[in-house]
Amino acid sequence: MTWPRPVPLIGDATSAAERAGTPDGWAFPPEVRTGLYDVVSARRDVRRYRPDAVADELLTRVLTAGHQAPSVGHSQPWRFVVVRDPALREQAAWMADQERLAQAAQLEPEAARQLLDLQLEGIREAPLGVVVCCDRRVAPAGVLGRATFPDADLWSCACAIQNLWLAARAEGLGLGWVTLFEPAGLAALLGLPEGVVTLGWLCLGWPDERPPAPGLERAGWSKRQPLSEVVLIDRWSDAPAPVSRLRAPTQRKVVETRDEADRLLTPPGSLGVLDRAVDRVVALGRGDLTQGVLVLVGAEHLVTALGVSAFPTSVTADVLAAAQKGEALGTVAASAAGLRAVVVDAGTSSGDLLHTDALTTAEASALVERGRELGANEGRAGLVALGEVGIGNTTVAAALAAALLHLSAEDVVGLGSGADTAMLDRKRQVVAGALVRVGPVEDPLRALTALGGPEVALLTGVVLGAASAGAVVILDGLLTSVAALLALLTEPAVAAHLVAGQRSREQAHPAVLARLGLEPLLDLRLRAGEGAGACFAAGMLLAALRVRRETGRTA
Repeated sequence: MTWPRPVPLIGDATSAAERAGTPDGWAFPPEVRTGLYDVVSARRDVRRYRPDAVADELLTRVLTAGHQAPSVGHSQPWRFVVVRDPALREQAAWMADQERLAQAAQLEPEAARQLLDLQLEGIREAPLGVVVCCDRRVAPAGVLGRATFPDADLWSCACAIQNLWLAARAEGLGLGWVTLFEPAGLAALLGLPEGVVTLGWLCLGWPDERPPAPGLERAGWSKRQPLSEVVLIDRWSDAPAPVSRLRAPTQRKVVETRDEADRLLTPPGSLGVLDRAVDRVVALGRGDLTQGVLVLVGAEHLVTALGVSAFPTSVTADVLAAAQKGEALGTVAASAAGLRAVVVDAGTSSGDLLHTDALTTAEASALVERGRELGANEGRAGLVALGEVGIGNTTVAAALAAALLHLSAEDVVGLGSGADTAMLDRKRQVVAGALVRVGPVEDPLRALTALGGPEVALLTGVVLGAASAGAVVILDGLLTSVAALLALLTEPAVAAHLVAGQRSREQAHPAVLARLGLEPLLDLRLRAGEGAGACFAAGMLLAALRVRRETGRTA
């Protein structure tokens, strides 16, 4: 049966079904839309003004429109300095006069004469000046969205100016944007504090001109380009885009998954990170999953001869043997989660990273292809959890993470299981020396050859093969995450198939997960490998899928 949909008393009261039924239901009536486009088309940079005053309530309406502009991280960095003082206005006009001549002096004579013929500002004529300032005193990292685009606060203020401009035009006011100032000089004139910058001076008042077209266009300075010359599709460059043999779920499938989740008798996103993982699985068409497989891959590494591990190499073979009998930690965890286990011995590396490449190109390629076949076959189960066994492979994983993320040995090397301070120093020295020997690495196959190991190469192939079969791939610790990153760099659509099972205690793991764009389901400070964390996460994910299937739906 279906249940009444809980309708929130605040916020958006519509449902996904309503929005799907009328995708254009948020549109304003035709006459309002026409009016908006008319205002946008008729906006002009006004330079001549009448002396008549602008009423305070009208000014407030225009400033309110500016204050309703979008801003990165809802930071609202704009400040509006309304200038009425004639002395300040005259000082600003004098500064603009000087800058106008200075800019003309930088042009060819004919262009300079043409520039000087233009009226570029109306500071003295306009009854009001509005100086839009940007308060940049909050560090970019402290504002959502500015860590990657530090100047997004300035763009937000530019949006505020556009809102002011359109509101002024709708009210019949004229507005002109003047940037004929040295920013520091204008800031000093207005007494702005350190860290607050200006975006120029806006002249505001009743216009003494009603230009049918932009002023610089009418003056022959420039003309508007055709829209076709400024619109590009997908990419700017004519160079061919990277070819991918994989395809992520379509945009329609992603939206359909979200729409179906909206019908649940529970608030959207009620399971947090787990809900996002379930959405990813459902979008892949795997919402009916009840079981899966752990692919546990082991290998031996010659780097252990350099004293980077607290355990002898023989432990790798012992754990693999126990895994074959179903008695290793990872295979027991798989059984507890309802997963079957596939155990693979990938062999031994042919180099120690520090002095020689870990694998030959032929070895690395063959292991990747072997993994592709295995992943494609096991991927038919729909869910593939990854695990690894290999004494010394935390050093291998750290070296690969450093190379792929352009980090130092100190950034990526952690203690590992049972290590002490002296061993930590040796690991750092080995990783640092290997990075110097290899140099910058961008190609995934070259990274595997120079710094990888047999299980990393094979797991990289498993990720690629499982993704090609449409499976969801659950990662475990650092090494499986590095393998997934190598696969993603090979085939970008792999990203849609990945779920981070856990965040391990390995120092480089958070950075690798961040590069993958994944938030882990678990953070239990596990040191165990063998896919144990991936299995725990798989069990939780399978339970969440059942919850998604069996929870009541709303009408």
